[in-house]
Amino acid sequence: MLRQLLVGGAVSVCNIAIHGLVMATVVEVSSRIIANAKHTVRQSVQLTIVMIATASIAAVPVLMVAHFSEVIVWSLAYMIVEAAPAGADPVYFAFVNYTTLGYGDVTPVERWRLLGPITAMNGVLLFGWSTAVIFEVLRRTAMHVA
Repeated sequence: MLRQLLVGGAVSVCNIAIHGLVMATVVEVSSRIIANAKHTVRQSVQLTIVMIATASIAAVPVLMVAHFSEVIVWSLAYMIVEAAPAGADPVYFAFVNYTTLGYGDVTPVERWRLLGPITAMNGVLLFGWSTAVIFEVLRRTAMHVA
C-alpha cells in the first residue's frame, strides 16, 4: 500500500506542478489583457469580450491540453509500474480514472488498485482548480470594468 501511495503522490505532485504553470500563465495573460483593455469600449461589451476570450482561448485549448498532459503523465506511470491489465490501453485507462468516468471495463491489477482512486482524486482537484481560475479571471474582469 505504501508503494501505491508513494507512486500516486509523486504523479499527483508532478501534475500539480504542470497545472500550476499553466494556471499561472492563464492568470498572467488574462491580467495583461484586462490591464490593456481600452476604456472607450462600453463596459458591458468589454466584459463580454473578455469573458468569451477567457472561455474560448483559456478554457478550451489551454486547459484541455493541460489536462490531457496530466492524463499522459498518469498513463506513463501506469506503464512504468504495470498497473493496467495486460492488453489495456494505458491512456484510455488513465482518462477513465482521471475524469472519474469509471466505465468499469478496465480495472487495475490487484497490487496497484489504489492508483485508480488516487488518479480520480487528482483529476477532480485539478478540474476544480481550473474552474476556480476561470471564475477568478472573470471576477477580476468584472471588477476592472465596473
